[in-house]
Amino acid sequence: MTNNIIEVQDVTKTFGGVVANKDISISVEQGKITGLIGPNGSGKTTLFNSIVGYHPIDSGSIMFQGHEISDFRVQQIARLGLLRTFQQTRIYGKMNCVDNMLISIPHRRMGFMDMFGHDTAEELEKAELLLNFVGLYEKRFLNGGDLSFGQQKLLEFAMALMNEPTVLLLDEPTAGINPTLINGLIDRLNHANSEFGITLLIIEHNMRVIMNMANTIYCLAHGELLAQGTPGEIQKDQLVIDAYLGAH
Repeated sequence: MTNNIIEVQDVTKTFGGVVANKDISISVEQGKITGLIGPNGSGKTTLFNSIVGYHPIDSGSIMFQGHEISDFRVQQIARLGLLRTFQQTRIYGKMNCVDNMLISIPHRRMGFMDMFGHDTAEELEKAELLLNFVGLYEKRFLNGGDLSFGQQKLLEFAMALMNEPTVLLLDEPTAGINPTLINGLIDRLNHANSEFGITLLIIEHNMRVIMNMANTIYCLAHGELLAQGTPGEIQKDQLVIDAYLGAH
């Protein structure tokens, strides 16, 4: 019996009459890595945004840990431990890496504390440990804007980990990253899953990456669910092959 931490059932989302997602159902098993693939414009990011509360859905259901969250706001969902990263990084370019880590803590981001001068030793230690985990410890006092794009993605990943997520949604984590950094990122994602126990749902265009990481993969096309299965099953699915090759 599976233990699904996210259940998306028959979700539809439209924008001005354009159907971005139509009757999509996916499940994310707790403690596993689930992949979400599909050609550009297939509705992957829209589905991500709906799950974490950026887009209210038109119909359907989104359950997290057995509770309906489709009417929740982004902040409510984040407090439950469901977070996401973005294709274009959302870091603070004029702050150093340590300050980026500290401001990612919810009570600081919401303005309940002055982010300067109230750093606890525990918070600082945690920030530096996570920067070390993603390979940025030596750059911890560099401004985020001075990092390479790949390093900024690592910083955003570390910022998400600072919040101790239960589930982390990653939108194309390897896109734009120097190939020399990709294997290191994959190792850290696998470690976050296996050692920290974080469930991962990943949008990824790099087929080598997602086929080697995911336990289950869902493929979208034209806003609809095209196929689902293990990496081996997806690789042999003719509908998936046709979608990527543009066959009809």
